[in-house]
Amino acid sequence: MKGIILSGGTATRLFPLTATTSKQLLPVYDRQMIFYPLNMLIKAGIKDILMIVAPEHSGQYLNLLGSTMKKFGINMYFEVQRVPRGLADAFILGESFIGRSNVTMILGDNIFEDDISGSIRDFSGGGMIFAKEVADPQRFGIVEFDRRGKVISIEEKPLAPKSNFCVTGAYIYDHRVVQIAKTMEPSARGEIEITDVNNAYLQLDELKVKKIKGEWMDAGTFDSLLEAGNIAKNKKLYKNFDPIIDRAIVEFNEELKILAKKRLN
Repeated sequence: MKGIILSGGTATRLFPLTATTSKQLLPVYDRQMIFYPLNMLIKAGIKDILMIVAPEHSGQYLNLLGSTMKKFGINMYFEVQRVPRGLADAFILGESFIGRSNVTMILGDNIFEDDISGSIRDFSGGGMIFAKEVADPQRFGIVEFDRRGKVISIEEKPLAPKSNFCVTGAYIYDHRVVQIAKTMEPSARGEIEITDVNNAYLQLDELKVKKIKGEWMDAGTFDSLLEAGNIAKNKKLYKNFDPIIDRAIVEFNEELKILAKKRLN
C-alpha cells in the first residue's frame, strides 16, 4: 500500500490566510492541518507517501516534511500540480509512484475522528470509500444504499439526494485506478471527477462503502477551520497521533530553535 495526500489548489475561500501559504499548512489546534491525513497513512503502516502540491507552496512542504519524516523511515515524494484538474487527476500524476501497488488517497484538508487505518491495512482489492451522514447532502457526492446496506449508486451534488450519506475525502483503490482515471472524460467543470472513478468500481461490483460515525471535517472555510481546531482540542484528537508524527514535530521544532539562536549570534 502506498499513500497520496492531495494538497494542491488555491483555497480562495480562505483568503487572505492562504495568500502566503497553503491551506493544508494552516494550524488546526497545535499542529499544521497536513499532519492529520499524514497521521492516518502512517498509522496504517504506509512508508511511501506522495504529496501533490501547488507550485507556489512546494518549497514549504519540502521544508516541513522532506527531511523530517525520512529520519523515521517515511519516504516522502513530491509532485507539483500546476493546474488543478480534479481529484482523480492525482492518480494520473502519481502513475509511476503507484506502479502495481494499492493506494490510499486522503485529501489534505480532511480530518477524521474515526481511525480508518485498520481499513487501509486490511484492504485487499477493488475500491473502498467512507461515508458520513450529513445535514446538507446537496453539497456532496451522495451514496445510495439498498435495504441490505449495499451501495447501489453514487451521485455528485444531487438536487434530490437519495440519502444523507456523503462520500468523504479518503479513498482506497487497487492499482487499476490509474487506468480507470485515464479513461475518464472531464466533467462540465473541466475536472476528472472522483465520483466517476467510484462509479467505475461500482459497475465492476468491486466498491465497498464503510460508514463512519465520528467527526469528519473539511476545513475549507473560516468557520470550519475554527471548528476543526476546537474539535481537535475538546476531543483531544492531538493525542491520537502516531509517535512518529509527534517525534518528528518535536525534532523539527528543536531544529528551528537552534537555527534561530545561531542567527541571533
